[in-house]
Amino acid sequence: MKIVIDDKIPYIRGNAEQLGECIYLPGSSITADDVRDADALIIRTRTHCDEALLRGSKVRFVATATIGYDHIDRAAMGRLGIHWTNCPGCNATSVAQYVDTVILAAQEEQILPRGPLTIGIIGAGHVGSAVSRLLASRHHRILLNDPPLQLRGQSGFVSLKQIGEEADVVTLHTPLSHSKLFPTYHLAKRLFFWRLMRRPLFINSSRGGCMSTPSVVEALRTKKIRAAAIDTWENEPHVNTSLLQAAWIATPHIAGYSADGKANATRMALEAVARFFGKECSFSIAPPALPDGFCYDAGHAPSCESLRLYDPRCDSRRLKAAPDQFEALRGNYPLRREM
Repeated sequence: MKIVIDDKIPYIRGNAEQLGECIYLPGSSITADDVRDADALIIRTRTHCDEALLRGSKVRFVATATIGYDHIDRAAMGRLGIHWTNCPGCNATSVAQYVDTVILAAQEEQILPRGPLTIGIIGAGHVGSAVSRLLASRHHRILLNDPPLQLRGQSGFVSLKQIGEEADVVTLHTPLSHSKLFPTYHLAKRLFFWRLMRRPLFINSSRGGCMSTPSVVEALRTKKIRAAAIDTWENEPHVNTSLLQAAWIATPHIAGYSADGKANATRMALEAVARFFGKECSFSIAPPALPDGFCYDAGHAPSCESLRLYDPRCDSRRLKAAPDQFEALRGNYPLRREM
Protein backbone atom coordinates (compact mmCIF):
# COMPACT_ATOMS: atom_id res chain seq x y z
CA MET A 1 0.00 0.00 0.00
CA LYS A 2 1.31 3.46 -0.95
CA ILE A 3 0.24 6.74 0.69
CA VAL A 4 1.14 10.26 -0.44
CA ILE A 5 1.23 12.64 2.53
CA ASP A 6 1.54 16.41 2.94
CA ASP A 7 4.99 16.79 4.46
CA LYS A 8 3.86 19.52 6.86
CA ILE A 9 1.35 17.34 8.73
CA PRO A 10 2.82 17.12 12.24
CA TYR A 11 3.48 13.99 14.28
CA ILE A 12 2.68 11.74 11.31
CA ARG A 13 6.12 10.38 10.46
CA GLY A 14 6.77 7.10 12.21
CA ASN A 15 3.04 6.53 12.66
CA ALA A 16 1.81 6.49 9.05
CA GLU A 17 4.42 3.85 8.17
CA GLN A 18 2.23 1.30 9.96
CA LEU A 19 -0.13 1.64 6.99
CA GLY A 20 2.38 1.09 4.20
CA GLU A 21 4.91 2.94 2.04
CA CYS A 22 4.74 6.70 2.71
CA ILE A 23 5.80 9.44 0.31
CA TYR A 24 6.03 12.92 1.90
CA LEU A 25 5.64 15.92 -0.42
CA PRO A 26 4.81 19.65 -0.11
CA GLY A 27 1.03 19.82 -0.12
CA SER A 28 0.74 22.68 -2.60
CA SER A 29 2.87 20.93 -5.22
CA ILE A 30 1.47 17.38 -5.22
CA THR A 31 0.86 16.44 -8.88
CA ALA A 32 -1.08 13.83 -10.82
CA ASP A 33 2.19 11.99 -11.46
CA ASP A 34 2.86 11.87 -7.71
CA VAL A 35 -0.46 10.17 -6.93
CA ARG A 36 -0.85 7.98 -10.00
CA ASP A 37 0.11 4.73 -8.21
CA ALA A 38 -0.95 5.78 -4.69
CA ASP A 39 -3.73 4.03 -2.80
CA ALA A 40 -4.49 6.94 -0.45
CA LEU A 41 -3.71 10.59 0.20
CA ILE A 42 -3.42 12.37 3.55
CA ILE A 43 -3.53 16.10 2.86
CA ARG A 44 -4.38 19.55 4.17
CA THR A 45 -5.99 22.60 2.59
CA ARG A 46 -3.19 23.35 0.12
CA THR A 47 -3.84 20.20 -1.96
CA HIS A 48 -6.80 20.62 -4.31
CA CYS A 49 -8.37 17.23 -4.89
CA ASP A 50 -10.12 17.34 -8.25
CA GLU A 51 -10.26 15.40 -11.51
CA ALA A 52 -7.05 16.99 -12.77
CA LEU A 53 -5.18 15.52 -9.81
CA LEU A 54 -6.92 12.17 -9.41
CA ARG A 55 -8.30 10.95 -12.75
CA GLY A 56 -6.46 7.84 -13.87
CA SER A 57 -4.87 7.25 -10.46
CA LYS A 58 -5.20 4.22 -8.17
CA VAL A 59 -6.33 6.45 -5.28
CA ARG A 60 -9.29 4.99 -3.39
CA PHE A 61 -9.34 7.16 -0.28
CA VAL A 62 -8.44 10.73 0.68
CA ALA A 63 -8.21 12.00 4.27
CA THR A 64 -7.79 15.71 4.88
CA ALA A 65 -6.35 16.46 8.31
CA THR A 66 -8.55 19.56 8.59
CA ILE A 67 -12.06 20.50 9.57
CA GLY A 68 -12.67 22.37 6.32
CA TYR A 69 -13.01 20.54 3.01
CA ASP A 70 -13.66 23.18 0.35
CA HIS A 71 -10.34 22.13 -1.26
CA ILE A 72 -11.99 18.78 -2.11
CA ASP A 73 -14.13 18.67 -5.26
CA ARG A 74 -16.84 16.44 -3.83
CA ALA A 75 -18.64 16.02 -7.16
CA ALA A 76 -15.41 14.90 -8.82
CA MET A 77 -14.71 12.47 -5.98
CA GLY A 78 -18.15 10.96 -6.50
CA ARG A 79 -17.65 10.62 -10.26
CA LEU A 80 -14.28 8.96 -9.72
CA GLY A 81 -15.57 6.65 -6.99
CA ILE A 82 -13.02 7.91 -4.46
CA HIS A 83 -14.02 7.98 -0.80
CA TRP A 84 -12.89 10.84 1.42
CA THR A 85 -13.17 12.23 4.93
CA ASN A 86 -12.31 15.34 6.88
CA CYS A 87 -11.60 15.59 10.62
CA PRO A 88 -14.63 17.37 12.10
CA GLY A 89 -13.94 19.02 15.43
CA CYS A 90 -10.23 18.18 15.43
CA ASN A 91 -9.07 21.72 16.18
CA ALA A 92 -12.27 23.25 17.53
CA THR A 93 -10.81 23.96 20.96
CA SER A 94 -7.73 25.47 19.33
CA VAL A 95 -9.88 27.95 17.39
CA ALA A 96 -11.81 28.64 20.60
CA GLN A 97 -8.49 29.46 22.28
CA TYR A 98 -7.67 31.85 19.43
CA VAL A 99 -10.98 33.72 19.70
CA ASP A 100 -10.79 33.82 23.49
CA THR A 101 -7.25 35.25 23.51
CA VAL A 102 -8.12 37.80 20.82
CA ILE A 103 -10.89 39.06 23.12
CA LEU A 104 -8.63 39.00 26.20
CA ALA A 105 -5.94 40.94 24.32
CA ALA A 106 -8.56 43.45 23.11
CA GLN A 107 -9.66 43.99 26.71
CA GLU A 108 -6.06 44.34 27.82
CA GLU A 109 -5.51 47.07 25.20
CA GLN A 110 -8.88 48.71 26.03
CA ILE A 111 -10.22 48.06 22.54
CA LEU A 112 -13.06 46.31 24.37
CA PRO A 113 -14.28 47.03 27.88
CA ARG A 114 -13.32 44.58 30.61
CA GLY A 115 -15.98 42.32 32.02
CA PRO A 116 -18.80 40.35 30.39
CA LEU A 117 -19.56 41.15 26.76
CA THR A 118 -22.21 40.13 24.24
CA ILE A 119 -20.64 37.78 21.68
CA GLY A 120 -22.29 37.06 18.34
CA ILE A 121 -21.18 33.66 17.01
CA ILE A 122 -22.17 32.93 13.42
CA GLY A 123 -21.98 29.19 12.81
CA ALA A 124 -22.66 26.72 15.63
CA GLY A 125 -21.00 23.54 14.41
CA HIS A 126 -18.06 21.88 16.15
CA VAL A 127 -15.98 25.08 16.21
CA GLY A 128 -18.75 27.56 16.97
CA SER A 129 -19.99 25.35 19.80
CA ALA A 130 -16.49 25.12 21.30
CA VAL A 131 -16.14 28.90 21.07
CA SER A 132 -19.53 29.31 22.72
CA ARG A 133 -18.67 26.98 25.63
CA LEU A 134 -15.35 28.67 26.37
CA LEU A 135 -16.69 32.22 26.19
CA ALA A 136 -19.78 31.34 28.23
CA SER A 137 -17.46 30.01 30.95
CA ARG A 138 -16.08 33.57 31.15
CA HIS A 139 -19.64 34.81 31.73
CA HIS A 140 -20.02 36.45 28.34
CA ARG A 141 -23.52 36.56 26.89
CA ILE A 142 -23.68 34.36 23.78
CA LEU A 143 -25.84 34.97 20.69
CA LEU A 144 -25.73 32.02 18.26
CA ASN A 145 -26.78 32.17 14.61
CA ASP A 146 -26.99 29.05 12.44
CA PRO A 147 -29.91 28.87 9.95
CA PRO A 148 -29.10 25.32 8.70
CA LEU A 149 -29.18 23.91 12.24
CA GLN A 150 -32.29 25.94 13.03
CA LEU A 151 -33.98 24.44 9.95
CA ARG A 152 -33.16 20.97 11.29
CA GLY A 153 -35.12 21.73 14.45
CA GLN A 154 -32.42 22.86 16.84
CA SER A 155 -33.30 25.80 19.05
CA GLY A 156 -31.55 28.67 20.82
CA PHE A 157 -30.60 30.70 17.75
CA VAL A 158 -31.05 34.38 16.99
CA SER A 159 -31.15 36.37 13.77
CA LEU A 160 -28.24 38.23 12.20
CA LYS A 161 -30.29 41.35 12.83
CA GLN A 162 -30.20 40.76 16.60
CA ILE A 163 -26.47 40.06 16.50
CA GLY A 164 -25.98 43.28 14.55
CA GLU A 165 -27.92 45.27 17.13
CA GLU A 166 -26.48 43.77 20.33
CA ALA A 167 -23.04 42.18 19.82
CA ASP A 168 -19.78 43.66 21.12
CA VAL A 169 -17.87 40.95 19.23
CA VAL A 170 -18.87 39.19 16.00
CA THR A 171 -16.97 36.02 15.11
CA LEU A 172 -17.44 33.83 12.02
CA HIS A 173 -17.36 30.02 12.22
CA THR A 174 -19.20 28.86 9.11
CA PRO A 175 -17.93 26.64 6.31
CA LEU A 176 -17.52 28.26 2.91
CA SER A 177 -20.63 27.51 0.88
CA HIS A 178 -22.04 28.73 -2.42
CA SER A 179 -25.36 26.91 -1.93
CA LYS A 180 -28.55 28.69 -2.94
CA LEU A 181 -30.29 28.02 0.38
CA PHE A 182 -27.60 29.04 2.88
CA PRO A 183 -24.66 30.63 1.06
CA THR A 184 -21.80 31.83 3.24
CA TYR A 185 -19.60 33.20 0.46
CA HIS A 186 -19.21 36.93 1.27
CA LEU A 187 -21.64 36.55 4.15
CA ALA A 188 -19.80 39.45 5.80
CA LYS A 189 -20.26 42.07 3.09
CA ARG A 190 -21.14 45.77 2.99
CA LEU A 191 -24.75 45.40 4.18
CA PHE A 192 -23.65 43.04 6.97
CA PHE A 193 -21.28 45.64 8.39
CA TRP A 194 -23.69 48.51 7.82
CA ARG A 195 -26.18 46.81 10.17
CA LEU A 196 -23.73 46.60 13.09
CA MET A 197 -24.87 49.00 15.78
CA ARG A 198 -22.25 48.66 18.56
CA ARG A 199 -19.03 48.95 16.54
CA PRO A 200 -18.02 45.37 17.45
CA LEU A 201 -14.68 43.67 17.19
CA PHE A 202 -14.89 41.52 14.04
CA ILE A 203 -13.09 38.14 13.94
CA ASN A 204 -12.79 35.81 10.97
CA SER A 205 -11.17 32.43 11.57
CA SER A 206 -13.53 30.42 9.34
CA ARG A 207 -12.70 30.78 5.63
CA GLY A 208 -11.41 33.84 3.82
CA GLY A 209 -14.25 33.73 1.31
CA CYS A 210 -16.85 34.13 4.07
CA MET A 211 -15.95 37.83 4.18
CA SER A 212 -15.69 40.45 1.45
CA THR A 213 -12.21 41.92 1.84
CA PRO A 214 -13.09 45.41 0.52
CA SER A 215 -16.12 45.48 2.83
CA VAL A 216 -13.98 44.75 5.89
CA VAL A 217 -11.54 47.48 4.91
CA GLU A 218 -14.43 49.91 4.40
CA ALA A 219 -16.00 48.94 7.73
CA LEU A 220 -12.74 49.74 9.50
CA ARG A 221 -12.36 53.04 7.62
CA THR A 222 -15.93 54.13 8.39
CA LYS A 223 -15.69 52.82 11.98
CA LYS A 224 -18.60 50.40 11.64
CA ILE A 225 -16.27 48.00 13.47
CA ARG A 226 -13.73 49.08 16.08
CA ALA A 227 -11.10 46.53 15.09
CA ALA A 228 -10.61 43.35 13.07
CA ALA A 229 -8.78 40.10 13.83
CA ILE A 230 -8.30 38.21 10.56
CA ASP A 231 -6.88 34.69 10.45
CA THR A 232 -8.37 33.44 7.17
CA TRP A 233 -8.03 35.46 3.97
CA GLU A 234 -9.37 35.58 0.48
CA ASN A 235 -6.82 34.39 -2.10
CA GLU A 236 -4.46 32.83 0.46
CA PRO A 237 -1.50 32.91 0.63
CA HIS A 238 -1.63 36.23 -1.22
CA VAL A 239 -2.77 38.53 1.58
CA ASN A 240 -4.55 41.78 0.75
CA THR A 241 -2.12 44.47 1.89
CA SER A 242 -4.83 47.05 2.65
CA LEU A 243 -6.57 44.68 5.06
CA LEU A 244 -3.25 43.46 6.47
CA GLN A 245 -2.34 47.03 7.40
CA ALA A 246 -5.80 47.97 8.65
CA ALA A 247 -6.43 44.86 10.77
CA TRP A 248 -5.51 45.02 14.44
CA ILE A 249 -4.57 41.33 14.41
CA ALA A 250 -3.55 39.59 11.18
CA THR A 251 -2.47 35.94 11.41
CA PRO A 252 -1.59 33.36 8.71
CA HIS A 253 -4.49 30.88 9.02
CA ILE A 254 -3.23 29.37 12.27
CA ALA A 255 -6.20 29.69 14.63
CA GLY A 256 -6.49 25.91 14.71
CA TYR A 257 -2.76 25.30 14.90
CA SER A 258 -2.32 24.37 18.55
CA ALA A 259 -0.21 21.26 19.01
CA ASP A 260 -3.27 19.62 20.58
CA GLY A 261 -5.43 20.35 17.53
CA LYS A 262 -2.72 19.15 15.16
CA ALA A 263 -2.31 15.89 17.08
CA ASN A 264 -6.07 15.31 16.99
CA ALA A 265 -6.21 15.90 13.22
CA THR A 266 -3.27 13.62 12.48
CA ARG A 267 -4.65 10.80 14.60
CA MET A 268 -8.16 11.11 13.10
CA ALA A 269 -6.79 11.08 9.54
CA LEU A 270 -4.61 8.02 10.16
CA GLU A 271 -7.45 6.18 11.88
CA ALA A 272 -9.75 6.94 8.96
CA VAL A 273 -7.27 5.47 6.47
CA ALA A 274 -6.78 2.39 8.66
CA ARG A 275 -10.54 1.82 8.94
CA PHE A 276 -11.10 2.18 5.22
CA PHE A 277 -8.43 -0.36 4.31
CA GLY A 278 -9.26 -2.72 7.19
CA LYS A 279 -5.94 -2.36 8.96
CA GLU A 280 -5.57 -2.73 12.72
CA CYS A 281 -3.15 -0.04 13.84
CA SER A 282 -2.50 1.87 17.04
CA PHE A 283 -1.29 5.43 16.63
CA SER A 284 0.55 7.02 19.54
CA ILE A 285 0.37 10.76 18.94
CA ALA A 286 0.93 13.24 21.74
CA PRO A 287 2.15 16.84 21.45
CA PRO A 288 5.30 17.80 23.40
CA ALA A 289 5.09 19.32 26.85
CA LEU A 290 5.85 23.00 27.32
CA PRO A 291 9.15 23.93 28.97
CA ASP A 292 9.12 25.38 32.48
CA GLY A 293 8.29 29.08 32.55
CA PHE A 294 6.93 29.00 29.00
CA CYS A 295 5.50 32.24 27.59
CA TYR A 296 4.30 32.30 23.98
CA ASP A 297 5.32 35.94 23.55
CA ALA A 298 8.56 36.23 25.48
CA GLY A 299 8.71 39.97 24.86
CA HIS A 300 5.35 40.70 26.48
CA ALA A 301 4.31 40.40 30.11
CA PRO A 302 0.92 38.67 29.89
CA SER A 303 -1.99 39.93 31.94
CA CYS A 304 -3.40 36.42 32.46
CA GLU A 305 -2.51 32.74 32.20
CA SER A 306 -4.38 32.33 28.91
CA LEU A 307 -2.25 34.97 27.17
CA ARG A 308 0.89 33.39 28.61
CA LEU A 309 0.01 30.13 26.86
CA TYR A 310 -0.96 31.86 23.61
CA ASP A 311 -1.00 35.47 22.44
CA PRO A 312 -2.23 36.03 18.87
CA ARG A 313 -0.55 39.44 18.73
CA CYS A 314 2.80 37.65 18.52
CA ASP A 315 1.71 35.78 15.36
CA SER A 316 0.30 39.02 13.99
CA ARG A 317 3.61 40.82 14.34
CA ARG A 318 5.36 38.03 12.47
CA LEU A 319 2.94 38.17 9.52
CA LYS A 320 2.85 41.96 9.32
CA ALA A 321 6.65 42.02 9.27
CA ALA A 322 6.85 39.46 6.43
CA PRO A 323 3.53 38.98 4.56
CA ASP A 324 5.33 37.19 1.73
CA GLN A 325 6.21 34.46 4.28
CA PHE A 326 2.55 33.46 4.84
CA GLU A 327 3.12 29.79 3.97
CA ALA A 328 6.45 29.58 5.75
CA LEU A 329 4.90 30.97 8.94
CA ARG A 330 2.23 28.26 8.77
CA GLY A 331 4.65 25.49 7.90
CA ASN A 332 7.11 26.38 10.67
CA TYR A 333 4.62 27.31 13.37
CA PRO A 334 6.00 27.44 16.95
CA LEU A 335 4.85 25.16 19.74
CA ARG A 336 1.50 26.20 21.17
CA ARG A 337 -0.57 24.30 23.73
CA GLU A 338 -4.10 24.74 24.91
CA MET A 339 -5.11 25.36 28.53
